[in-house]
Amino acid sequence: MFTFIVNRLVRSIIVIFLISVVTFTFMQLVPGGPFGSDAGGRPRAPEIQRRLEAEYGLDRPPVEQYITYMTKLVFQFDFGPSLRQIDFTVNQLLFGYDFWDDPLNTPVMISAQLGLLSFFIAVGVGIPLGVVSALYRNKLPDHAAMLVTTLGISIPNFVLGLLMILLFSLTLHWLPVYGWGDSWKQMVMPVITLGTGGMAFIARLTRASVLETLGQDYIRTARAKGLKERFVLARHALPNSLIPVITVLGPLLAAWLTGTFFVELIFAIPGIGKFFITAVTDRDYSLIMGTILIYSSVLVIANLVVDILYGVLDPRIRY
Repeated sequence: MFTFIVNRLVRSIIVIFLISVVTFTFMQLVPGGPFGSDAGGRPRAPEIQRRLEAEYGLDRPPVEQYITYMTKLVFQFDFGPSLRQIDFTVNQLLFGYDFWDDPLNTPVMISAQLGLLSFFIAVGVGIPLGVVSALYRNKLPDHAAMLVTTLGISIPNFVLGLLMILLFSLTLHWLPVYGWGDSWKQMVMPVITLGTGGMAFIARLTRASVLETLGQDYIRTARAKGLKERFVLARHALPNSLIPVITVLGPLLAAWLTGTFFVELIFAIPGIGKFFITAVTDRDYSLIMGTILIYSSVLVIANLVVDILYGVLDPRIRY
């Protein structure tokens, strides 16, 4: 098992390295630059652009720029200065100005809180819903569960968010429209909006997987031995049924942990999604690298955890 984990860890590090190379290369190929205009959108004189490029090292060869950037990132965890918001560094924008004093209210942690809560809702509701639907196949509980999941998959999260604002905020006045962290009420609508689609997908996948597993020979053998149905389900059927579900939980968890642009935009949540959008439009190279590396690192780590869980649930995989 130790060799299995080390092997996956080395592969994950290589993937993150390749992502950084590809991202940096594409930024160099995109026409334009961060210093073409000032904060007000007015074009800068060519001599001012050249001076700023020299100050931030953008006039150096691309390979030298990449090595300098990655050296600071690896050894100092420094994503560099923001090239458009000149008074701030990328670390300050993404991790806040006083991360160690108030870590929960930094953009990265706010997106992580939103993602974790949505993940717990999706998994905590989706898996039991799928199991119940499979156990009562073609009966009323199954039809009701499939109706809920069909609606959850069919309605985009930004449409669901706007509908919830219209109903619970503007009509019933039960929940606040925007914000995060001042009250638990601010978390209800964003978490449900982000988690509903994943919950519906997990429920349908769990149902299909459980139904397939219940038809296997070893399940019939367990029942023939006289084992109780709940023991057959918990000990034999469910662990094997969860392997396909765990496959999709890695990418979904990564997406939830980093938040989604639409949900953060609709509910005015101060996460890191807005920085990615502004970084791309402003050609803020260091901020683009920072947000993409955070997104990709979370995705790679989530997939690493999934690989390890594969080995735990099915020992054949780690060999």
